[in-house]
Amino acid sequence: MTASSRVSLTLHEIVNRLGGELVGPPDLVVAQVATLDAAGATDISFLASSHYRQQLERTQAGAVILSLEDQSATDRPRIVSDQPYLYFARVSALLNPFAGARAGVHPSAVVHPSAIVAASAQIDACAVIGEGAVIGERAVIGAGSVVGQGASVGDDSRLAPKVVICDDCIVGARCILHPGVVIGGDGFGMAEDKGRWIKVPQIGRAIVGDDVEIGANTTVDRGALGDTVIEDGVKMDNLIQIAHNVVIGAHTAIAACAGIAGSARIGRHCKIGGAAMIHGHIEICDHVVVAAGTMVRKSIATPGIYDGFFPALPHRDWMKNLAHFNRLHQHADTIRQLEARLEALERGQK
Repeated sequence: MTASSRVSLTLHEIVNRLGGELVGPPDLVVAQVATLDAAGATDISFLASSHYRQQLERTQAGAVILSLEDQSATDRPRIVSDQPYLYFARVSALLNPFAGARAGVHPSAVVHPSAIVAASAQIDACAVIGEGAVIGERAVIGAGSVVGQGASVGDDSRLAPKVVICDDCIVGARCILHPGVVIGGDGFGMAEDKGRWIKVPQIGRAIVGDDVEIGANTTVDRGALGDTVIEDGVKMDNLIQIAHNVVIGAHTAIAACAGIAGSARIGRHCKIGGAAMIHGHIEICDHVVVAAGTMVRKSIATPGIYDGFFPALPHRDWMKNLAHFNRLHQHADTIRQLEARLEALERGQK
């Protein structure tokens, strides 16, 4: 969601707020962040990898953020930090803060008389606030967004235009939901009856914790019986599907186009790469990294990095190959033993 206000700060003001070591004039004013190649005299940039040293040499940035190892790589005004990219992110937030909510309800918005809307909240054009819904202090409900019956949006959360919070679902405080997000749509629950599909009512909720950010057109289905839960601090990219009764642990990050099937449980502080596929009814422990394009079919109980990719095959061929794959280490041991025996035979013949 684009920031709607900008400020300029001196290097002294930045270091005073964020720490770091300043080398250069403290009264130098920077107005925006930029890449090393694009930066001008009023911009601050950063070097997070020594691979971009050549860009640093030719940059026109007014100031740069460098690591301890790279602090002598330029004579330009600089702030030295042990985590340059993280420092850059915090500087960008200082220079591009979100504007506060503009309290009030647009004349074209529809707010049910029983809804509770904080006086400090902003309800934009054509938004709909349903019966018994609750909108917290300083929350922003974007144009055309819908907060359903009995749903709630916490303090300081921001819904971009065209976001839907379905009935009885909960969004916590300080969340950011980008355009097209749907929280609490029905999960894909069907029972087969003689070749026809019978819908299973989805009677749970979707619950989103505090400080969660959800990218454009991402969907979080409501639970079939219990709840789908997105814990505090989770960050999700665009076009992600979270199926019914999934639990995403706190501070996990998920990249675009990933899909997580029903009743899977993802631990805390995990990283799920783009287009990764997580099967249903499995558990992934804390601190797991799933690489882009990886399919996870079984539970993961040990932290670490997991990846793998196979082309599509007929199911029977795939299952045969998978059986062999799971015994590769045994085959490797057998091959080594045979090679050793062959080598011994050859020595004996000589």
